[in-house]
Amino acid sequence: MDPHSIAYSFVEDALGCLSRQGFATEGALRAAGLEGGAREAITALQYGKLWREIARLSDDEFFGLAARPMRQGSFTLMCHAVLHTSTLAQALHRALRFLRIVLDEPYGELRVEDGRAQIVLIRNRSPYPAFAYRTFLLLVLGLACWLVGRRIALQRIDFACSIPEERPDYLQFFGVPVHFGQPRCVLSFDAAYLDLPVIRNEAALRAFLREAPGNLLVRYRHDTGWVTRLRAHLKEKAPADWPDFDALAAQLGVSAATLRRRLREEGQSFASLKDEIRSGLAQTLLRQGELSVASVAAQLGFTEPSAFHRAFRKWTGLSPGAFRRDLQEARPAA
Repeated sequence: MDPHSIAYSFVEDALGCLSRQGFATEGALRAAGLEGGAREAITALQYGKLWREIARLSDDEFFGLAARPMRQGSFTLMCHAVLHTSTLAQALHRALRFLRIVLDEPYGELRVEDGRAQIVLIRNRSPYPAFAYRTFLLLVLGLACWLVGRRIALQRIDFACSIPEERPDYLQFFGVPVHFGQPRCVLSFDAAYLDLPVIRNEAALRAFLREAPGNLLVRYRHDTGWVTRLRAHLKEKAPADWPDFDALAAQLGVSAATLRRRLREEGQSFASLKDEIRSGLAQTLLRQGELSVASVAAQLGFTEPSAFHRAFRKWTGLSPGAFRRDLQEARPAA
C-alpha cells in the first residue's frame, strides 16, 4: 500500500462515529467519492473530504469522540491562534490549551524530560478508543509539522487502550511502532524540535486550510521551495553517493552561501535534511527485516556500524536492535 494512502478500515471508523450519532452515512461517502462500495485504500484527499463532510453533518470536527463537540471552524481558529508564535514549543503549548478549552477532554500536555518531548493525553472520565487518540494526535502533529515546514521524527507512541481486533493498520500509521495497553497515551520526539522557528504566515495559512484536513494525514512537508528541491535531489542518489554541500550547491546552480540562507529561511539545514532522509530509509530497511544492521548502515553511507547506532539513537531514541524488537512486540500474535 502507498505510504500516503489511508486504509479503508479508518473510513469505517469514521463512519461508525457518524452512525452512532444518528446520521446516515451515504451522503458522507458520496461527498468523498466513495459511494462505489469498494473497500480499498483511499487517498488522503478523499479521507479529508470525508472528514469535512462528517464535520458538516454532525457539527463536530472530532467525530463525536470527545467530552464536548469540536464545532465546525474550531481547527481554523486553532491555526490562527498558533500562527504568530515564535517556536514550536510555544505553538504546541497554545494548541494544546486551545483543544482543552474546546474538547474538555481528552486533552494534552507538553512535557520535556531528559532531552525528550512528550505530548501526554489526559483523561479523567471516559475511556477512549484508539480512533480518538489517533485523531487527537493527527490534529496536533499535522499542524506542528506544517508550522515548522518539516517532518517531525517520532520516537515512540503509546496508546492507553487495547488494539482494535484485526487492525494491524493501527500499528504503524505514524511511522513508528504504536504500543497498546499502556498506562497513558504519549507521543514522544526529540526535544530539540521544540526550538524550531514557526515559519508560516497568513498567506501560507490560507493555502494550508484549503487542503485541510487531508494534508494532516501525510505529516505535512514543505511543498515548495529549496527544501523540496534539495530533498528530491538527494533522493535521486544513494546516501553513500551524496555530494558535500558546496558541490550540491553548484549542482543546483547557486552559491553555497545562498543555498544555506534559503534553507535557513525555510526552517531547515543540510544536516537536518540528510538526517530526515537517512532516518526514513533506516526505519524502512529495518522494518523489512531482510538486511543485517551492519548492511543497513553501509547502505546509508556510514563507514562504521557504531556511527549508525549513534545516529539512529539520536533519530528515534532507540538502538536499531531495540527498534526491531519493538516492531516485533507491537505486532499482534498470529
